[in-house]
Amino acid sequence: MVSVIRLLLVPFVLVLILADQRKTSYLAAALFVIGAATDGLDGYLARRFGPTTRTGQWLDPLADKFLVATPVVALVVLGEFPLWAAVIIVLREITISLLRAVLGLKGKSLPATQAAKVKTTLQLVAITLYILPVGPGWLKLSVLAIAVLFTIYTGALYIVQARIWLQRRAATLAGVRVGRGTDRPAGQDGPR
Repeated sequence: MVSVIRLLLVPFVLVLILADQRKTSYLAAALFVIGAATDGLDGYLARRFGPTTRTGQWLDPLADKFLVATPVVALVVLGEFPLWAAVIIVLREITISLLRAVLGLKGKSLPATQAAKVKTTLQLVAITLYILPVGPGWLKLSVLAIAVLFTIYTGALYIVQARIWLQRRAATLAGVRVGRGTDRPAGQDGPR
């Protein structure tokens, strides 16, 4: 339910950012921060009250991706956010989402690491700073640069983890095939 609230906030944040006015920027930043806080609340509720639902397992990360990507793209359109950073952030989020989907189909989850939680926090702070019409540019860029470094680092970690798991799975499946008699030499298909 909390993820749904986060998703519902995204269009309002988008419209307020695209209005491109000082007052609407403050309101957009406030709604963005509320959306970010619901992510923390969602995690707390899941840990406090037990198992999560299948819907929650895919809806929560999806809501996070929309909450991050939508304002970033809107700010790029307005010329208020560096394109290079937007490309890295959005591509990483798409890549890891697809990787999680592929692994999920194979029965493996890719839970968030502590470094990824730091990445998310840094991204949220950087995006909030860029939504706000105040603040020194060097501060915004510094926080964004650190967020992008964590974005790249955690993306690489997930890819390595997934690759190791997929290689082990392939080796295990190959071992199962060998154990079931499918390791016959070529041309020996069995009794004729």
